[in-house]
Amino acid sequence: MVHFILLRERAPTILFVSAWSPTGLRLASEHGLTRADLNDTFLVLENGSGLIKSDGAIAILRHLRAPWSWGQGIRVVPRGLRDGLYMLIARRRYRWFGKKTNCFLPPAQMRARFIDT
Repeated sequence: MVHFILLRERAPTILFVSAWSPTGLRLASEHGLTRADLNDTFLVLENGSGLIKSDGAIAILRHLRAPWSWGQGIRVVPRGLRDGLYMLIARRRYRWFGKKTNCFLPPAQMRARFIDT
């Protein structure tokens, strides 16, 4: 997902941290997420607020170029329905999109955007 975002973002403004790093686990805990929660969602911090599931995805879509940014229009759908769809995709993502055996390693010029690497 990180690689997808890096290739499609409008400007290099998003910072990334591994959910399983000390910083990632601390931030998750500060926003009420358990380790188990991190298997089903990711945390987006925006203006001091922690966003998860479909709200987090919509926040990311705002930073992407068209046509990906158009997906943020889904925010008009009630959160319960959006989150249900989000969870459906999250639980099947490896089956549908495959699972990488290696983590994405950022090139040297992007390393400053990755916390705890």
